[in-house]
Amino acid sequence: MNPLQIVIISYNIYPVLSPRSFRTTELAKELVKKGHKVTLYAKLIRDYDYTSFVETTGIILKNIGKFHENSFFFTNIVGKIIRRLTEYPRIKLIPYIKAAIKAEENIDYLISIAMPHTIHWGVGFSNLNRVQCWTADCGDPYMGNPYAAFHPFYFKWIEKKWCKKANFITIPIEEAKDGYYTEFRDKIHVIPQGFDFSNITLSNYKKNSVPTFAYSGVCYVPGRDITTFLEYLCSLKCNFRFIVYTKSTDLFMPFIERLGEKLILKDYVPREILLEELSKMDFLINIKNDFEIQQPSKLIDYYITKRPILEITSLFKETNTFDEFLNGNYVNKLTEKDISNYEISNVANKFIELYNKKIFKNI
Repeated sequence: MNPLQIVIISYNIYPVLSPRSFRTTELAKELVKKGHKVTLYAKLIRDYDYTSFVETTGIILKNIGKFHENSFFFTNIVGKIIRRLTEYPRIKLIPYIKAAIKAEENIDYLISIAMPHTIHWGVGFSNLNRVQCWTADCGDPYMGNPYAAFHPFYFKWIEKKWCKKANFITIPIEEAKDGYYTEFRDKIHVIPQGFDFSNITLSNYKKNSVPTFAYSGVCYVPGRDITTFLEYLCSLKCNFRFIVYTKSTDLFMPFIERLGEKLILKDYVPREILLEELSKMDFLINIKNDFEIQQPSKLIDYYITKRPILEITSLFKETNTFDEFLNGNYVNKLTEKDISNYEISNVANKFIELYNKKIFKNI
């Protein structure tokens, strides 16, 4: 197969620490390794030097535009209402994306990666006559997202427009299909989150002197509420360490003084560091989402660490199982999965298979 001219349009990339940033960065790097020419458009961090990143990956990196999202006006009540009704300021991405696509002479394969979904909106409003195949990659659904706040009805028209125009829609899990309109579900293909396993370093696990467990990721209400679990921890008389890597600290603040040194809050760290730290834990905590159409990508990271995983719900009815874990009994741990499907080489191959399906089978 001849090398493809691939254009990827995303929002966040390395060094931003987020699942969508990882998705974009790892996919672009792997497609270059497979011999393709990859041009990556993203919202680049001002004053960050990407020289080393470009030289080591071979990616052609371009700024999606001088896009500024934060504004004091949009933090007040009126601003929040306007944001909800218009998707401002992220709707400003649309003309930047149209300009980016127009600037590329020929595109064999266009991959747009949400969130935000205005990335797909911009492609949907663009002239794609010189694009042979377009795959729209989604993390969470937009209109069909049960966790999202109210979306005005007129955004349904925009979502249907880009869904109709895209050749393929990719989602990370099968259950997420329910978040999309039924008339487009034949376009949907499941491609999981991709990870580069080659540069992972794990610690040689040794049992900690006191039960030590960790959680990594966001917490929010409703959907992934950790407060009931934290209340239970406050009731325990035994010693333990609960280490949390998160940026969403609001739910934890009322418990900092009550739990003292038993609760340790940390900011996000680069993934390679996080995996090594998680591999030192006695076990890991996963908070199950209330709706099946979403699953945290962190579970793959958890599986990689080879540590037992305790899955809890927001209502935290798993007290007996948690007590077992504290005592070193992991018989009710989350069933391990074959993680080979998440290897970035296999994930990149799945994206190329969609291109081949469109071009060579004329679908």
